[in-house]
Amino acid sequence: MKIIPEFLEQQSLIQTIRRDIHAHPELKFTEFRTSAMVTQQLRDWHIPVHLGLGTTGVVGTITGQLGPGKSIGLRADMDALPLTEHNTFAHASQHAGCMHACGHDGHTAMLLSAALYLSKHRQFQGTVHLIFQPAEEGGGGAREMMKDGLFELFPCDAIFGLHNWPGMPEGQFGVIPGPMMASSNEFKITLKGKGAHAALPHNGIDPVLATSHLVCALQSIITRNKKPIDTAVLSITQFHAGHATNVIPDDAWISGTVRTFTTEVLDLLEIRLREVAQSIAMAFSCQAEVEFTRNYPPLINHPIQTAFALEVMRTHFGKDCVNEHTEPTMGAEDFAFMLEHVPGCYAFIGNGDGSHRSTGHGLGPCHLHNPSYDFNDNLLPIGASYWVHLVHDFLKNSSNTTGAVDLKTSPLI
Repeated sequence: MKIIPEFLEQQSLIQTIRRDIHAHPELKFTEFRTSAMVTQQLRDWHIPVHLGLGTTGVVGTITGQLGPGKSIGLRADMDALPLTEHNTFAHASQHAGCMHACGHDGHTAMLLSAALYLSKHRQFQGTVHLIFQPAEEGGGGAREMMKDGLFELFPCDAIFGLHNWPGMPEGQFGVIPGPMMASSNEFKITLKGKGAHAALPHNGIDPVLATSHLVCALQSIITRNKKPIDTAVLSITQFHAGHATNVIPDDAWISGTVRTFTTEVLDLLEIRLREVAQSIAMAFSCQAEVEFTRNYPPLINHPIQTAFALEVMRTHFGKDCVNEHTEPTMGAEDFAFMLEHVPGCYAFIGNGDGSHRSTGHGLGPCHLHNPSYDFNDNLLPIGASYWVHLVHDFLKNSSNTTGAVDLKTSPLI
């Protein structure tokens, strides 16, 4: 594993920054302190900064000393989750009900570490755009930065993202071409009937009974409408009806999430969900109202850029540190918006099994979105080294807009 020695030397500084961010988490579009801290660090390192994209987004630009060439984008997310932390160690959240439970503090710190190195060592040709993004957790911050002109102001030939992954061995990389993460969508279906005394149900139209049938019927979309080889999840997570044991209510509603790896399957599921809801409602003399919201598209890694990223991982970290058969996840990630407009690759880096956590961690597992989670600081020099190796290998051949790998002859494609 080729960790750049300078990252080991500056690990204490970057760890301090990471833990400071962890102690001061901020929710989507309110990352004002984090944004200001990132901005100040970049400016201290003589990196020009652009502010305000997506409200609190920050973009730093480093230009190589060897002249113009390609441009590469590196993205880290900055926001936290509305979660109360169970950890009690020194850098635990100081904000009640807000916690860095997904490792965005570590993602920001790794990119800052790479920024510090690249600001000192500019012996490359081309441009690096450091994208610190707000509101990944449900706010679509990537989309909002793009609406504000991200790629018009900072055009990128390719863009790359990196996310820690608990359960994967510490420091191991995982990536695959094609679908890596699912689309995120939510629905709410309300069935309207007619209230009545529970002892005299014939006087009303029971939306609870109708909705109960609907809960079961919706699963037939997964088992009988889509192809078995197409991956999809339809989960009903809420069922609300009534307030009294002796009253049949006027209405009932359910809500949940739909996840797919392709837009085509998503289109099918939405159409059938609406049809099944209307048909079940009609069968029970109810009326149906259906809301379906598409939040994040599926995250699709581009094959050429993924082949390039894999080659960087193998070359600089060794084949044993690369899982080329990483299992896709039905979780979602708004880096997908960026990959719809710019070719690129999103990868995982193993966060380990949780044994890295300081004394005072919560009793729960070190899983994403868990109140006992903490980012593994041992990843800071590894992730930063990956960013720098990626930059150098991508920019060293300005005539090749896909990266340093000879992609016409590469066995990876």
